[in-house]
Amino acid sequence: MASPSPKFYDEILKPDGSARPGCEYVAQWLSENKPADIATLNQQALSMFYRRGVTFTVYSEASNIERVIPFDIIPRIIPADEWRMLEKGCEQRIRALNMFIDDLYHEQHIIQAGIIPAKQVLVNDCYQPWMSGIRLPHPIYAHISGIDLIRHGDDGCYYVLEDNLRTPSGVSYMIEGRNISESLLPDLFGKQKVLPVSDYPALLKENLIACSGRDDPNIVVLTPGRYNSAYYEHSFLAREMGVPLVHGYDVFVEDNFAYVKTVTGRHRVDVIYRRLDDPFLDPLAFRPDSILGVPGLMAAYRAGNVLICNAPGTGVADDKSIYPYVDDMIRFYLSEEPVLHNVPTYQCRKPDDLKYVLDHLDELVVKETQGSGGYGMLIGPKSTKQEIADYRKRILAEPEGFIAQPTLALSTCQTCVDEGIAPRHIDLRPFVLSGPDKVRIVPGGLTRVALREGSLVVNSSQGGGVKDTWVVETGETS
Repeated sequence: MASPSPKFYDEILKPDGSARPGCEYVAQWLSENKPADIATLNQQALSMFYRRGVTFTVYSEASNIERVIPFDIIPRIIPADEWRMLEKGCEQRIRALNMFIDDLYHEQHIIQAGIIPAKQVLVNDCYQPWMSGIRLPHPIYAHISGIDLIRHGDDGCYYVLEDNLRTPSGVSYMIEGRNISESLLPDLFGKQKVLPVSDYPALLKENLIACSGRDDPNIVVLTPGRYNSAYYEHSFLAREMGVPLVHGYDVFVEDNFAYVKTVTGRHRVDVIYRRLDDPFLDPLAFRPDSILGVPGLMAAYRAGNVLICNAPGTGVADDKSIYPYVDDMIRFYLSEEPVLHNVPTYQCRKPDDLKYVLDHLDELVVKETQGSGGYGMLIGPKSTKQEIADYRKRILAEPEGFIAQPTLALSTCQTCVDEGIAPRHIDLRPFVLSGPDKVRIVPGGLTRVALREGSLVVNSSQGGGVKDTWVVETGETS
């Protein structure tokens, strides 16, 4: 097992090699087992993922290769008291973001107050005029969210890297990863009280029912199809919730009501948990060439006859150009100080920020405001002079399309790699369910790991993998 780097916060080991609170059993297990034996367990985990069909698609490759998600058998540990702080911060953040979206499509108080420039949102590609004036039964737009968190620096402080409010993925990896941990590491798992994540599908269904306002709503999961990178998750959640998985051609709208076609006839649909992006939802409202969505769906939604989760137009709040304002949203809507803070961010649409970014491209991480999946980024310290020069041209051509941030010292966690056991950079995506009466967060979420040495990109499409996240009650044994 390699010693942690003094430059990065290691989640399991202190700089002197001793275990952090809550990590004692995992550290002991790592020291008592040979790397080759742990690698064998890792291979068994990969085989289990393969047999269960836990895959993702790499769109950047011409053949759209479907791959098994790499799973690392060494868990990431979070003490329960630390988790409660993260839980509080994520709940506060998503409450403010939901209030922002509701305000944006109605009175726009935050714009009138001068906190966010109107241009930042009203000409944003994700702003949907179709949503203006719709009064939802409950002012919730992001029913299901994924908040990406990182630790930065040797002090281990948490920061929010980005908010995922459109169709966040990864919860199936979280649950399947836990199943593997319990199966392959029963002794280690049983030595401590690890808080459960398996009830997420039941909580998700409860949340969709509560948001619908109906006692026994008919719920469907709308998928773009099996060639989508997250199709496994769509089918997994539909199966676990006991609801139909449907395609756009399975659903139709008549007299502003949505129906699903079945072998026993048509049945009214009350809730659509959609896993396709806004432009493809309804060819009559958005992209007319979409064959994935349901014609007339937005008319049924505006009439209040079907609930779409997450709501159309939600993406305007997780756009990277809006991200720098979330701390101000919390203060404006909740009159509270943020529990979790943003990473310092330069907005290239601002002349002073643009000048700084262009002068320091070799030191910064630059992202497209509409980018996702780790694509379209420049990581300055790891880029060639030519790559930096080419990216500079892109920024100058459209400054408002980019933000920049310092190169972060992401925390590391001991990971099983080809070289043995070594630290690799990680992040954390808790999954947040927003209901009319409360916000629920299953303890742990998904830890993503950059498997390549020195890489800061954890996305699976960019060579990353996943770990199980154990939230443990320290000082207790089961």
